Amino acid sequence: MTEEKIPTTLKVILIGNSGVGKSSFMNRYVNHRFTNAYRATVGTDFFSKRTVLDGETVILQIWDTAGTERFQSLGTPLYRGSHCCMLVFDVTSSASFGALDVWRKEFLVQGEPPDPSDFPFIVLGNKTDLSDREVSRRKAQQWCEELGAEYFEGSAKADMDVEQPFKRAAQLALQQYKKHTLENTGHFRITCEQPRKTRDTCMC
Repeated sequence: MTEEKIPTTLKVILIGNSGVGKSSFMNRYVNHRFTNAYRATVGTDFFSKRTVLDGETVILQIWDTAGTERFQSLGTPLYRGSHCCMLVFDVTSSASFGALDVWRKEFLVQGEPPDPSDFPFIVLGNKTDLSDREVSRRKAQQWCEELGAEYFEGSAKADMDVEQPFKRAAQLALQQYKKHTLENTGHFRITCEQPRKTRDTCMC
């Protein structure tokens, strides 16, 4: 009887200004629900979802952080250990898009990823169902190309293009885990050899 392999746990964190819809997008993906009642995240929200990537079962831990300044001190412990970061903005708010660079830099400083130049970021534009758009897809994609990030957009409210950003985040997170987490832990060889008996060479 073969032992069931313990799923790999991957940590994905969502950051961005308050009100851009981080909690809504996460809740839509994990629980397939949406509510119009706005509730600002106090500290953090946390969800987990089991999924399969290329035949491998993983547990995706999704952390939603508060986007207000008074909770930014929580960033250091929350950012650390992340395998992928999703930068979320509201396509109807150019201010929320402009703030992404600050959020990204803060993550790299406080999260201390093993290789900052190689850490995976996904940029996610929310609220594409609204007509008063201020940030075009082209503008967002251009910034992502300069950054080396991947861009997705959709609507948590309208349930449009919600799955793909998280699936891609999970894939990138797994790559990051295999590249750095396994490298850092190393491969330890465990032996069951008994210590050799030493001859009593005392000439007393």
